[in-house]
Amino acid sequence: MKVVSKARPSPIAGQWYPGEATRLASSIDHYIESAQPAAIEGEVVALMAPHAGHLYSGPVAAHAFKTLLGRQIELAAVIAPMHHLYHQPLLTTAHPSYFTPLGQVPVDQEALSALDTILQAELGFGLSAVERDPEHSLEIELPFLQRALPAGFTLLPVMVRDQRGAVAQALGKALAQVLRGRQAILVASTDLSHFYSQATARLLDGEILHQVECFDPQGLLDAEQEGRGFACGKAALAAVMWAALELGANRAVILNYATSGDVSGDYERVVGYAAAAFIRAS
Repeated sequence: MKVVSKARPSPIAGQWYPGEATRLASSIDHYIESAQPAAIEGEVVALMAPHAGHLYSGPVAAHAFKTLLGRQIELAAVIAPMHHLYHQPLLTTAHPSYFTPLGQVPVDQEALSALDTILQAELGFGLSAVERDPEHSLEIELPFLQRALPAGFTLLPVMVRDQRGAVAQALGKALAQVLRGRQAILVASTDLSHFYSQATARLLDGEILHQVECFDPQGLLDAEQEGRGFACGKAALAAVMWAALELGANRAVILNYATSGDVSGDYERVVGYAAAAFIRAS
């Protein structure tokens, strides 16, 4: 995989979230402080978090990232959908780090190379490194990680274009191999239903969250395929669920749910957001 010399510049700072460091840190801290603490027994192995602009999804996302406070995490694997037209099935960044107003997040090149090698062997293709991608769904989680985790953590970024279950499962198992034995956290970036009425959104989102609670990645993909649920990052979420299962997680907890209508007051065309944790319960 190619690596360029400069940090990936943010295409969304100042639009999807505050572009000034002090204001961004203050807003993230406020979201996390306002989130209700979760009653979690066991170790959080993975998280599900939404990826809309912080004004809309930040209060929900904070419920996921609040579970990381006090954790000594060295590596964060963020798995997100690729919304833009790339032909490669699985993508990552060609940059050595991601820039946000809170500073740079270095990419763990060794972990990325190991993941690529496993995927090549399992799927016949690996990670395609791209420069200056416009994707928001991965970057939007980084300021939360920067405020919730101690300084010095590295990033394993993957953007999923191929939505097939076999690819998601192979990615999940490969991630588990790379992360096993490390102080790591997995983050699945996904929103839920898009532009339905509030009532319809709750039905579609409820089915996805039911599959999450059942810890059933294949059931989640089936629900979307059959039109019973909707998650724009379904493959990214399924991959993280498969990885978490491989790493010994055995319980899923829904931490928070809301829609864009709860912020905007427009309940005719809403987007659904949820936060969840996948736990290795003793």
